[in-house]
Amino acid sequence: MKNNILLLLVAAVFAPAVLAQTLTADEIVKRVDENARGKYLYSEIKMTIVRPTWQREIGIKSWSRGSDYSLAVITSPAREKGQAFLKRKKDLWNWQPSIGRMIKMSSSIMGQSWMGSDFTNDDLMRESSTVNDYTHRLDGQEQVRGFDCWKITLTPKEEAAVVWGKVVMWVDKKTFVEIKTEFYDEDGTLINTFNSFDIKQYGSRSLASRMEVVPADKPGQKTVMTVLKYDFDTPIEESFFSQQRMKNS
Repeated sequence: MKNNILLLLVAAVFAPAVLAQTLTADEIVKRVDENARGKYLYSEIKMTIVRPTWQREIGIKSWSRGSDYSLAVITSPAREKGQAFLKRKKDLWNWQPSIGRMIKMSSSIMGQSWMGSDFTNDDLMRESSTVNDYTHRLDGQEQVRGFDCWKITLTPKEEAAVVWGKVVMWVDKKTFVEIKTEFYDEDGTLINTFNSFDIKQYGSRSLASRMEVVPADKPGQKTVMTVLKYDFDTPIEESFFSQQRMKNS
């Protein structure tokens, strides 16, 4: 009887680890996406753009409904307050209140800088999908800043209109948080490195509360995103994501 109890205790302790080891690269990337996105999400973010001789902050409020709908509104500084970015499935829009103009955004600008930061338009608008637009290969396990991670290489599918030629991602086995990600161009040159820090609990989810993007060839330059608020529990209707809402937010 004692031996049976011991076996049950051992099984209970190691079962999660065994389950984790059996996950495929596709399943891991899907879990990362589902953990970070949720069905609904409202967030308040402070973005700090750091340059060798100056830095500036941008306040952002954003709402999303799955992967098809998102709205981001600039809340500060005053000269950019009210500028908004809307995604409705494949349609992307930018509202610029200073000139009273609504601009439809094309896929060709997704690789460009968002608001002068080191994040791209695609990072913020999420036109491309790490789940659907890439193939995934599990390249073993490595430690990153004390986290036991899966290392996964993402390669664009032939028909996918994506920014990057290759993406390498390190995912924490316990939380499915994207601890580190490297972004390469089509020639295999490292362009940006994304890092997550200060993992916190938001309801049932573990997520980074601070994220940084560091360009590979620009010393002293980076962009930091600090989470001020996350709300995954309040439903957001599809009708919320409208051009009228952009103008009034």
